[in-house]
Amino acid sequence: MTVTVTPTLDLERDLAAEGYDVIVGFDEVGRGALAGPVMVGAAAIWTRDLPQLTVPEGVADSKMLTEHRREHIVAPLKAWCAAYAVGQASNVEIDEWGISYALGVAALRALTAVEHDLGLSDGLSGHNVRVGAILDGPNDYITKALNTFDAPDVPIPAHVITKVKGDRYCATVAAAAVIAKVTRDRLMVDIAGSNPQYAPYKWEHNKGYGSEAHREAIAQFGPTSLHRLSWHLK
Repeated sequence: MTVTVTPTLDLERDLAAEGYDVIVGFDEVGRGALAGPVMVGAAAIWTRDLPQLTVPEGVADSKMLTEHRREHIVAPLKAWCAAYAVGQASNVEIDEWGISYALGVAALRALTAVEHDLGLSDGLSGHNVRVGAILDGPNDYITKALNTFDAPDVPIPAHVITKVKGDRYCATVAAAAVIAKVTRDRLMVDIAGSNPQYAPYKWEHNKGYGSEAHREAIAQFGPTSLHRLSWHLK
């Protein structure tokens, strides 16, 4: 029996009580795919809005939602956020850097975009603003990538806490998960239809993950320029 958990803003409120002005939820999608980019979604709220902010209707762990349901709620979720973004790292970057560092760079790209949208890239407007972040999972790959050679210059580095199954329990993380999932799924469908050479891999159905049809196509036709060549593709 599957137990449905409704995300809350409890952890976001805990961070607000510690003095953070902006809270950003992060979640990843595409880590286990054989082709295409990995993406990290970021969903930001101002803590000053928490007293009147409610959890968006229908939001839940994106893996528990149907594709149709995700598509239905993604626009309201984007409107609910003070700002949102999806950062990505390409299959070539994954091959070069490894998946953990690629995720960190993708997350920092998303954070940079969110902070620009919030006006925090201006030194004056961002003065004394504190940014807290909730990252789904057990490992803080965001802080590890900060200030490294390939990472973007983030206007305000975030203090990151991790939360296992954060997409089930934290509203900002759940919102980031849905936004990232819909963004990547749409991209893979668009790529699948962009060139006849991609047709055998059925990315419009498997989104680049290792389905039987996808692996059979790799065995028959070999990898494309969008495959992660450092991975076990067969």
